[in-house]
Amino acid sequence: MAKDRGDIAIDTVAIEEDIEKVVEREMAAAKENASAPVEVATRRKSKKVHRQNSKENNANTLSFIHKPRSWKNSRRSRNGYGRGLPKKGGAGGKGVWGKPGSELLEDIEDVNDPNFDSELDGTDIELKAVVPEVSNADLRKKSEPIILEFFESNDIQEVIQSVLEIIPVNRRSVFAQQAIEIAMDHKPSHRELTSVLISDLYGYVLSESDIVKAFENLLANMNDLILDIPDAPTVLGNFIARAIADDCIPPRFIIDVKEKSDDRIFRETLVHAGTLLSMEHGLVRLDNVWGVGGPLRPVQALTRQMSLLLQEFVSSGDVEEASRCLKDLEVPHFHHELVYEAIVMALEANGETSEKAICSLLKAFDARVLITRDQLERGFFRVFDDLADICMDVPLAYVILDRFIDLCRNEGFLTDNIIARFPSRGRKRFVSEGDHFVTKEKFNKSHEY
Repeated sequence: MAKDRGDIAIDTVAIEEDIEKVVEREMAAAKENASAPVEVATRRKSKKVHRQNSKENNANTLSFIHKPRSWKNSRRSRNGYGRGLPKKGGAGGKGVWGKPGSELLEDIEDVNDPNFDSELDGTDIELKAVVPEVSNADLRKKSEPIILEFFESNDIQEVIQSVLEIIPVNRRSVFAQQAIEIAMDHKPSHRELTSVLISDLYGYVLSESDIVKAFENLLANMNDLILDIPDAPTVLGNFIARAIADDCIPPRFIIDVKEKSDDRIFRETLVHAGTLLSMEHGLVRLDNVWGVGGPLRPVQALTRQMSLLLQEFVSSGDVEEASRCLKDLEVPHFHHELVYEAIVMALEANGETSEKAICSLLKAFDARVLITRDQLERGFFRVFDDLADICMDVPLAYVILDRFIDLCRNEGFLTDNIIARFPSRGRKRFVSEGDHFVTKEKFNKSHEY
């Protein structure tokens, strides 16, 4: 078997030598016979295939010397010609990008290219920055946080800087419209801040045309605004009159705009603004068209408003109206005064009806968190501290307060601190008028057996 393998190896080497000799002869013949290059080129090398005729020789196949496996994927020419380089320097074949660097050498643009533009041939191209136009909805979203932050900080310089950075010059009317629309749905103090803001921004950030356009858009949307803000005609009329009083828009604005629509709500708003301007000393009074803010209002005025609120509730029993009046005062830090006035009113009335009404009002305010527990305790403690002075006007103050405390405790909104600090009676109870200042406690001890 070893001999057979050696014979096979010798035959393989001989075959390869014969192939090389044939190739050399053909190359020599091609050089000599230059007149017939096609015939030489078309010739193919003869291939000899080693066949196995029996199963006994199958084991002999293991003796073949195979070429390296990497030659299988080689791009080298297999017919013996060429240097083994890729076709066309890598630019040949289907689905290839072409020779590397060939895209820099092309002078002719592809007509089928989607980026091809025949108008740019041979012309100088100038590139400019294009800023996409922002929609009104996006501007309104950007303006809302600026306005809400101003309601908390009252920093006008911060608003000016934000508007200059965010809102385009030709779209400032959107900011003014958004500010007025948000203020219409807030407290009177916020409306006063908005009027002051528009007046301060006029001439620096906002122009007269911006404010006029903002009011025109709001008047055109009155039918939609009135759905969320029932008193929208009155509120917007106040804004227009205040803007005219602050010289932000001309007085002729009402006459010019009135001709643009025959809508009832539209005209009602303008009539209200004209009425405010036509009052005696109307321009001066418009400085307080939104009232005086809660923190700036005198204590006497707040106390008087709270007393009127309590008197109206005792007569009507309308909790909703009382809650609205308390919110309009905008003095949550001063609600202990309402509790104090309510208890004193119950002591002075000395009636079961008034006591029950005031107890139900305090319970409703506590349930709605209009009055915090801290303010409630502070109001009761003030009554306890002043009870000696109250007894001078209401001699039965201790008895009435004891009854009122029991009523409130049964309703379940009194805290443990209030019950614990309830004072004892200040006047000692005597046995009779002729007891010579002998108290009931001493009388009981002297008659003990």
